[in-house]
Amino acid sequence: MLPLYPSTTNTAVFTTPTFVSTNNPNYVWPQDSFQPSNPSPTQVRPDRPRLIAPAYKWAVLPQLIANDPYMSSWNNTIFGNASDYNALAPVPYYYDGGNGILDLARQIKERVKAFSYVYRMTNDTKWVDRTWAELQNAAGNLTGGWGPDNSTKWNPAHFLDTAELTAAYAIAYDWLYDQWTSDQKAAIRWTMIEYGLNNGIIAYNDAIDPLYYGWWRNNTMGNWNCVCNNGLTLGALAILGDDDSGIAEQLLSMTIPNAVENCALAVTSDGTWTETANYWYFGTTGHAEMSAALLSATGSSYNLLDVNPDFHLTGLYHMYSVGPGSLFSYGDHGPNKFSTTANPMLFYGNYYSQPVYQLFQRDQADAAEPWSMFWYDPTVTGAFWDGLALDYFFDNSTDQWGAMRSSWTDENALYVAIKAGTLQGHQTHNDLDCGDFVVDALGTRWFGELGSGDYNAAGYFSSDAQDSQRWLYYRKRTEGQNTILVGGENQNVLAAPSIQYGTSGTVQGSSTVFSVPSGSNAYFVGDLTSAYFNVTSFSRGIRVLNSRTQVLLQDEINAQASVMWRAHTNATVTLSNNNQTAMLTIDSSTMQVDLLNAPSGAQFSTMEAVRLSTDPSTPDGSPDQPNPGVTVLVIDLPAGQYTLEVLMTPQWPGVSSTSYVTPSSVSLNQWSLTSHP
Repeated sequence: MLPLYPSTTNTAVFTTPTFVSTNNPNYVWPQDSFQPSNPSPTQVRPDRPRLIAPAYKWAVLPQLIANDPYMSSWNNTIFGNASDYNALAPVPYYYDGGNGILDLARQIKERVKAFSYVYRMTNDTKWVDRTWAELQNAAGNLTGGWGPDNSTKWNPAHFLDTAELTAAYAIAYDWLYDQWTSDQKAAIRWTMIEYGLNNGIIAYNDAIDPLYYGWWRNNTMGNWNCVCNNGLTLGALAILGDDDSGIAEQLLSMTIPNAVENCALAVTSDGTWTETANYWYFGTTGHAEMSAALLSATGSSYNLLDVNPDFHLTGLYHMYSVGPGSLFSYGDHGPNKFSTTANPMLFYGNYYSQPVYQLFQRDQADAAEPWSMFWYDPTVTGAFWDGLALDYFFDNSTDQWGAMRSSWTDENALYVAIKAGTLQGHQTHNDLDCGDFVVDALGTRWFGELGSGDYNAAGYFSSDAQDSQRWLYYRKRTEGQNTILVGGENQNVLAAPSIQYGTSGTVQGSSTVFSVPSGSNAYFVGDLTSAYFNVTSFSRGIRVLNSRTQVLLQDEINAQASVMWRAHTNATVTLSNNNQTAMLTIDSSTMQVDLLNAPSGAQFSTMEAVRLSTDPSTPDGSPDQPNPGVTVLVIDLPAGQYTLEVLMTPQWPGVSSTSYVTPSSVSLNQWSLTSHP
């Protein structure tokens, strides 16, 4: 949910985003004295810690906390979380089929970060002991063991698990380095090498890897490459100089160039993450951790932050994918996040000199964790929304999506997002969803996404080919999206849509209270013909109307098979006006949805969010997940040529019905910034 901002028009409180130039030690990080003239991945700083948070930062951290309310709040939250984790037993072993032990690995990493942080802030060795217990547990050294009693204990077949556990051990080894005995250091190194780094060497060698998954060579431009290379890199950097086997040097010669060639290219030319808005979190966390560790330990990121000239735009991608209710969460959501947050926004804001990224993230619920304490620049000031456009359109041919809103600071604001884009090349995390949209207003999401299916279902990740078993599951099928279904069939995976869009360029000012000016509008139109079989032409457009208080969704389609307009909602739906009007109700809020200029036979109806009776069966033993509380609003028509105009009108408090507009009918090819009220 959007943070709650004060309802004040005092613009003096909020100013243009900037980093203030100051030498005041109460507010500014000192310069790192470690500045190698010729950085090398195997030449590390002489002091500990070397990963992400060097000693000079720890030395001034209490002073910064005392003078910055954000850092003080985060510090208190980290201490509270550490106490909560301390009250729990070490993370128990549980193998979750195809998901392996990834949740466990990220829980352990989350705990290790918190325990290590609190020790370094207090010098209370109980936190060292508690970290040791967590490490001993995941090494299988406590009563009852933990996973297989061999080199596959950390599940390298699902290498994300191995990587995250390796990262956890690396942080513990490095951040608590001065507290470990020589025997403890040796034990941590042995565990990390045996269950983590050795498996990295194997994974990088096709000839000897019986569990090869392809994260470094096939389908590499996504979170897998970033997370896996990050874990191995942190592990190698942590033990450099303490281990004489050469494995650290060997791995760094592999992980760094591979991540530069792959992980860093997971951001497309418009800033979009190649997978989904949720997988942005996992990928950027891996990328930011690896980059930050290389910088702090060796003095360079070796082009990981700069090889992609558009990587700096990914902060905008994240910001515009966040609505007042939740993300524009198309495609898979992924597993639980645990140690994964949006704090790469803080790191990127600093590195790319984008104060708006830091200002946006510092208000978010997931900001309070150890990385924020070292990636945040206390000299940042201003309001992220000051001068920020309400609309943004991402037009790389593989992405093609846009977001429009009425405010950045009103939790009840209107938010509309829609996508076109290709249906392949997203690391098999996408849906068949050209034309999919979401709508937020009045503090709720009216039309939204169903999210991930069952990752352990048969064939769920088999491929993104037309005949993939993935497309047998309702949540991945076209009928499970907020778009048009033709002939009851899935969209064509070879879709190559084209888009056009326009915006008035409205920006919010410095106040949290924003009144949308008259004439402020935006629209998005996609030619989705190529996404369908049995379609001669199909375009979908969406626009905000009437000073961004209403939404018009318009479809123009000529199809040789049945046409079904579908949209998923958690609302209670009541039909009236000969089924030309649907009143959606969630709690005490309502939104009126009208079918304007309805073609003959067109009317609203409702369906359950379940597969059609004509759908092919899912694989044996892999049923669809239920979608309780979800209703599908439907317009069902036979083959033909239609224009469907659906007007969505949230019932804003204090606004009379006469203030709403009914737009005239304008063909999509005539849409412009002045074609509608």
